[in-house]
Amino acid sequence: MVSKTLSIPRWGFIASIAIACLVAFVPTQTESAAPITAGSTLNDVVTVRGLISQLVQHDLLRAVSLLEYSANRRYQVTNDKGKLRSETQVSLQYQSPDSKEFKIVSENGPVLLRNIVKSLLTYETEAALGRAGYDSSITPANYTFQLTGNDRVEGYECFVVQASPKRKDKYLFEGRIWIQAKEFAVVKIVGRPAKRPSFWIKSADFTRHYQKIGGTWLPLRDQTVSQIRLFGQNVLTIDHANYKVSVRPQPAAEAVHASFWRLEVRVLKNLRNL
Repeated sequence: MVSKTLSIPRWGFIASIAIACLVAFVPTQTESAAPITAGSTLNDVVTVRGLISQLVQHDLLRAVSLLEYSANRRYQVTNDKGKLRSETQVSLQYQSPDSKEFKIVSENGPVLLRNIVKSLLTYETEAALGRAGYDSSITPANYTFQLTGNDRVEGYECFVVQASPKRKDKYLFEGRIWIQAKEFAVVKIVGRPAKRPSFWIKSADFTRHYQKIGGTWLPLRDQTVSQIRLFGQNVLTIDHANYKVSVRPQPAAEAVHASFWRLEVRVLKNLRNL
């Protein structure tokens, strides 16, 4: 639900920009909690099949552990010279399992750019409810994966995985994923849409960083650099801050997770497609 919003524009130009930015919101189920004590190290022999299997399983556990959270977001659009064109302040309330409610606290800048932000909020709300009509999750059903090495990001030792989409879909991406070696959580994603969203978008490159708050992995910053016909380069930056998180105790989370074993079996079967 988005409060204080106009009707979402149907103009193809606005929708295409929103979709280009939306690729940064790839659902990884890492907007979730519950610290994982068992894990790998970079010295262990790791296969991409085993790594993605661990990512999927731990994400399922983290997903059922998260009860609710609140946060503040700041959406800023700048031009190629760094000049601020638009800024929107938003508060977010998430309630497990699928409710996201946004409230626009303040906004300034051209109506066109403000409506793009509102379109993003609506897309994200619909995606949380499963009404978006597409699946862009980072799973073997959507991507093939290749382990390319390791790296240290934000102080975390990570495996680096190349993700290649299995189909040309504007809601999927092609790029790299940094997976924390001990907790199997996504720390960083860099990529671009697998398919150009529209004629208006010449290119759109995004970077998403996650942060760990206690045992919780949540978005820290998103940045999408878009080359738009007639308008040049525009940069959308989203800063996530002031999180307040509530999670289930670990034993309770594991009990809930056990009830989803059939779902896990189906997910793990998809690993055969790697």
